[in-house]
Amino acid sequence: MAKDLYIGEILSNEEVQPKNFLMKIALPSSFADPLPGQFVMVRIAGLSEPFLGRPISVYSWRRRRSSAEIELLYRLAGKGTQIMAGLIGGSQLAIHGPLGCSYEVFPEKENIVFIAGGIGVAPLALLAQYLCKDVGHPPEQMNFYLGAQTSGSILGLDRLSKLCDNIHVCTDDGTLGRKSLVTQAFQKDMKKYHPGQTAVYACGPKAMLRALAGILKPAGFQCQVSLEERMACGTGACMGCAVAIKNQAEEFAYKRVCKDGPVFNLQDIIW
Repeated sequence: MAKDLYIGEILSNEEVQPKNFLMKIALPSSFADPLPGQFVMVRIAGLSEPFLGRPISVYSWRRRRSSAEIELLYRLAGKGTQIMAGLIGGSQLAIHGPLGCSYEVFPEKENIVFIAGGIGVAPLALLAQYLCKDVGHPPEQMNFYLGAQTSGSILGLDRLSKLCDNIHVCTDDGTLGRKSLVTQAFQKDMKKYHPGQTAVYACGPKAMLRALAGILKPAGFQCQVSLEERMACGTGACMGCAVAIKNQAEEFAYKRVCKDGPVFNLQDIIW
């Protein structure tokens, strides 16, 4: 079997919100500890279709005495995820990972700000768990801005409430929390945070991240974002997930989201 490729057994696979599923998978103990921001490539074991794996961020994980468990939060987006949604406990998956780079953490920062849109909550929830339980960052200094189109699309709220004292829920239609885009909600609160003492992390749709870049740059905030892109291999071989990035010389360059990311500095992304 190829390196970092494992056969996992589904423990549960439940629809937690319309068209959004939470899957728990048992893996061999040799599965490496995933870092916040990393992902796995998932294929249904024994099926030739769909041929390509699906990249899914690690939502949470724990190590048992003789095994590892990960949770994957995913939404229905095509044939592959539709098949995944129909799998029951005991089904097997081929899991490749953990892959990609992770968020960099700054324990000395006074404030941590997370900004998530929709399914983008997944890698940030793992980061919040890591900062709270492994780094020991005080929950009262962790601020989570969680946005979606409607209340039926808000994900991870119960879990986040155990990790962060300050959760700001936003929905486009006002059915839960503030009636606001999540970026606009943060912009209104931005004066509460000192740029030099605040670490900002984000994940969500491209339109959200593009808007966030326009808000943060003039104010002097640094922000790390996890990009969502279609991937074929997950290891950088096919170049199918390349995005335009400014390199250290401020020159235009293409970076692979799977291999060089998925985490990038927001100010380096060329929109």
